[in-house]
Amino acid sequence: MMRAGKFGLGLVMGVVALVMTGSSAMADGAVISGTVYFREKIMLPESAKVSVELADISLADAPAKVLGAVEATGASSPYTYSISYDPSAIEPGHRYSVSARITDGDELLFISTSNNSVFGTDPDTTDILVERVAEAISAASEGWPDGSWLVEDIDGRGVIDNLQTVLVVAADGQVSGTGGCNSIGGKARIDGVAIHFGELFSTEMACAPAIMDQESKFLDALGRAASYRIDAQRDKLILVDAAGSDIMVLAGND
Repeated sequence: MMRAGKFGLGLVMGVVALVMTGSSAMADGAVISGTVYFREKIMLPESAKVSVELADISLADAPAKVLGAVEATGASSPYTYSISYDPSAIEPGHRYSVSARITDGDELLFISTSNNSVFGTDPDTTDILVERVAEAISAASEGWPDGSWLVEDIDGRGVIDNLQTVLVVAADGQVSGTGGCNSIGGKARIDGVAIHFGELFSTEMACAPAIMDQESKFLDALGRAASYRIDAQRDKLILVDAAGSDIMVLAGND
């Protein structure tokens, strides 16, 4: 059989099982499994390594806490993985996700750029799409989401006319703004096109029910945001959830 070059054409739809590196599965633990895949019709070199992590991403201003990881080498896609973890380490109210990358030696080839949430109220997102680094960098370079943004739409249902619901993102990820009644603050963790808002604080003023309802939907959407994109031509910031759906549209407010 002719072996493909480093990025030779051809797609081998075999499955390579990932194994825990350096340790056996926990005797009384649990396992989360899925696949890592990419869209390109290429074969990777046999030396390419796939790495997958399960992490607690609850704290926006602190490194993610890794609860389990696997890695393996192989030359086909999709890759299957199984990560053993201690179920007692899963804490109510925390946010968890799985992420993946593919490397060849010191060279990063592919990386996941979206939040793949697990252990939440929605179905676990365990099939992980990874993007070639050039495309990932290109997507991220479309624009940094810093600036003042006026909310125009939440979950496709519009917003109240003349109500100023504003999100302000600083270059270092600090977040401020207003839901329309109360001021908010906190910090967002931004990694490529992935964005995760941590616990946001809010003042506790009471306003008309309709205003409070929009403010609640605003905060809820921020909590569900997994990635973003910027439409530079229209000066819009679009927040996207883990399933890839647009959940909030904001217009430049500088």
